[in-house]
Amino acid sequence: AVSSLEPESTIAKFDLTLSIADQDGELVCDWEYCTDLFCTETITRMAEHFQVLLVGILDDPEQSLSRLPLLTEAERQQLLAWNRTETDYPKDKTIVDLFQEQVEKTPDNIAVVFEDRELTYGELNGRANRLAHYLMALGVGAETLVGICVERSLEMVIGLMGILKAGGAYVPLDPDYPAERLQFMLEDARVPVLLTQSALLEDPPASDAQTVCLDSDWEAIAGYSGENPARRSGPKNLAYVIYTSGSTGVPKGVMNTHAGICNLLSWMQDAYGLTAADSILQKNPFSFDVSVSEFFLPLLVGARLTVAKPGGHQDPGYLVKLIEQQGITTLHFVPSMLQAFVQDPTLKTGIPLRRVICGGEALPVELEKRFFAALPSVALHNLYGPTEAAVDVTYWTCQQDNPSNSVPIGRPIANIRIYILDTHHNPTPPGVPGELCIAGIGLARGYLNRPELTAEKFIEVEVFGKPERLYKTGDLARWLPDGNIEYLGRMDHQIKLRGFRIELGEIEATLSRHEAVKEAVVILYRGDDNPRLAAYVTPAMSMDDTSGLRLWLKDRLPEYMVPASFTMLDEIPLTPNGKIDRKALSRLSSDERSLSGKGFVAPRDTVELQLARIWEEILNARPIGIRDNFFELGGHSLLAIRLIAHMEQALGKKLPLAALFQSATIEGLAVSIRQQMELPWSPLIPIQPKGSRPPLFFAPPWTGHGIAYLELARYFGKEQPFYGLQASGLEKGQKPHTKIEDVAALFLDALQTIQPEGPYHLAGWSFGGWVAIEMARQLRDQDQEVSFLGLLDSVLPSKLPKEYPEQDEVDILMGIFGHNIPLSLEDIRQMEPDGQLTYVIEHCQRLDLLPPEFGREDAQRLLRVSSAHGQAERNYQPQPYQGKIIFFQAAEKLPGMDSDSSSGWDEFATRGLDIHQVPGNHENMVFDPHARVLAEKLKRCLEMAES
Repeated sequence: AVSSLEPESTIAKFDLTLSIADQDGELVCDWEYCTDLFCTETITRMAEHFQVLLVGILDDPEQSLSRLPLLTEAERQQLLAWNRTETDYPKDKTIVDLFQEQVEKTPDNIAVVFEDRELTYGELNGRANRLAHYLMALGVGAETLVGICVERSLEMVIGLMGILKAGGAYVPLDPDYPAERLQFMLEDARVPVLLTQSALLEDPPASDAQTVCLDSDWEAIAGYSGENPARRSGPKNLAYVIYTSGSTGVPKGVMNTHAGICNLLSWMQDAYGLTAADSILQKNPFSFDVSVSEFFLPLLVGARLTVAKPGGHQDPGYLVKLIEQQGITTLHFVPSMLQAFVQDPTLKTGIPLRRVICGGEALPVELEKRFFAALPSVALHNLYGPTEAAVDVTYWTCQQDNPSNSVPIGRPIANIRIYILDTHHNPTPPGVPGELCIAGIGLARGYLNRPELTAEKFIEVEVFGKPERLYKTGDLARWLPDGNIEYLGRMDHQIKLRGFRIELGEIEATLSRHEAVKEAVVILYRGDDNPRLAAYVTPAMSMDDTSGLRLWLKDRLPEYMVPASFTMLDEIPLTPNGKIDRKALSRLSSDERSLSGKGFVAPRDTVELQLARIWEEILNARPIGIRDNFFELGGHSLLAIRLIAHMEQALGKKLPLAALFQSATIEGLAVSIRQQMELPWSPLIPIQPKGSRPPLFFAPPWTGHGIAYLELARYFGKEQPFYGLQASGLEKGQKPHTKIEDVAALFLDALQTIQPEGPYHLAGWSFGGWVAIEMARQLRDQDQEVSFLGLLDSVLPSKLPKEYPEQDEVDILMGIFGHNIPLSLEDIRQMEPDGQLTYVIEHCQRLDLLPPEFGREDAQRLLRVSSAHGQAERNYQPQPYQGKIIFFQAAEKLPGMDSDSSSGWDEFATRGLDIHQVPGNHENMVFDPHARVLAEKLKRCLEMAES
């Protein structure tokens, strides 16, 4: 018998002490503990577990301690109760059955939307049926694996549903994956048919599969029946095989059935209650299992599926706009992307979102707070689950006043059981960590062609006296007192990064296959809000730099698995017992980043070191990491020119200015230099090449430098692509143009490589305005549409003097920089002729207006370009423009300039001239502090033109 003694209040000598004494034939156990560390309930529970252990010893004295129970009967019953999740679901149905039932209910409702295209439920069903009959004619049936490698589009949705209707299981192949990885997946899955798009056939992976293009082959597919095919698969048949990272160096395919997915989707509908008024956004890569519920949940309940454009899932600004335009009510984020989303400046509390589902990696409590601060009226749900268990197995509805320092992963969903087991597969008591194991309908069949791994991870054990098939997740977790589960991390070296499950061992194994690598270790560094992969390598031979390793990995692994940094070490640090000391490597990463702010990575070779020193000198900041962005560090147009000149002088490698805009980091420039890439010159300067809006092309002023618009471009945001145009003649060996028609033709040839068709948005400052209007005229001659033409204080050519006084290099430089030089042009002309240009150049260099290497030859090229453009503008006779001109007039007038720079343009704009006054004068209107106001007015005019 066991009895309790009255507690005594003492001063604890240690954190926790258990004293056992024999008194009159009885064992007296005395628990002494520090109340600052333990509460009474915890010690009481420990005592109860100890009591259960003692009883177990008496009942079975020959049993090993590890096999003896700890759970009290009350805890046992509590754990059983928390796992009573049996719920009705459509167990006899497949995804196809449920979709076809919905088609019967709402055939004319919109099912799927992609950009400006949409399909009703009936239309989607008909197209999927035709594809299904086509695939059946190719031999596709139950359990047939069909590869699908397409960009996000309507064709993707049709392809997935068509495969399932034919009875097959789809194998998603991300077009962004390296060819070697795609080839392995095709060979491993042995797919007889591969669905793709014609644009992706330029460099297809080697495969024996019959290729079907969902666009160019559609005419043949459309000839097949649009009626529902006979049922070809059942709940126990495969629905898809998704490949995840594998610790052995190759990915592994996880086989999931219709039953598991139908159970998940049925639970989701019960939990969220979606209706036909809901619109669900599909934005995650379809090789990521979260996409399964994105695709199929809306289509099984009559809601609208909105498909994001390719690459759009990584653009918060685009997502905010799409949510507003399409009335998105439900979407899924991985935490890393959710963080970027809630920090986007365009996000407003009034957006139509009702719920955000978060999963794929641990949700930080700080992000939970940020979310509710940004979107207080939107529900946030935290879901957990591995690919091996039909996507999600636990759920938690986040609370705005969460007092905890973590976000739980919640309770098991319908028909799923969660067991937290010790190393001997015994259930752990509440509060005690163990491995999270999953049982129930959602479990995958196993790993494709990997029976040994399947047997290792999917085990048959007895839990609470009942045989169970379990999936061992490798995740550490514990039950909380209220029946929710707290995720505590991994038990191995598998990690989650931006929602993708990554086996660090796969990266290490791939790296180790490189002939120059002796040993490789990869860690996840979590030092700030931007976690990254860091690789540490001991070389097998002399290696000048690690850029080759990065490029080598990019050919073999997805982008998200390529480490952000590579560090060469003489040897990998070890713990005293001979294991790899990953904590020491984390400290190395921390030390590196402490040298600079966020994102710092130190130079790794002489090229990067030289570049870093040049950047530090030019930007007057140190230290600068190889992934720091030049423009984010304060670089501007003049510093960019100076930087390029410094790099050319130091390294003997010629890089055009466009190279800095294409890769504004030391690392990117170093790769180009090492590979001795002479990048082809182009008049296009991609100041801001990304964004969903039509590009804005800005013709240069009379100096020919398109980089003059750098400050202006910064105020347009991430959604507006912005290209400056640079005239011929500024680089060695080039000749300037003396006709505006020729300048315009050169620019059009270049910009139409970026945007082949209109509508076009064109603008230009001063001389650039005349070039822009000529570009617009030539585009009209091509029957192209120009929806925006903006002139920035461009005086009509007929208003210009017929003759200009002859100029030299000093005149040109003083015209550009004279307001920064204390002496007037008249004072400089009193100097010796040979000293005048030297004085101006050196003074500009001291002010960082010109690079130190700028010399007479550079000044002569600038003079030739300016003179040629002066001749071009005097000879230009603009024709009436068949459209509207938007004129931006500088508020301040310079001496000698017409008081009304817009005078006369109304005669040339056949559809009207809109005039907007902006701060500044003709010479400084595009620079700070005036650039912001000009940009805002330009943006409003562009929005009106687009609408």
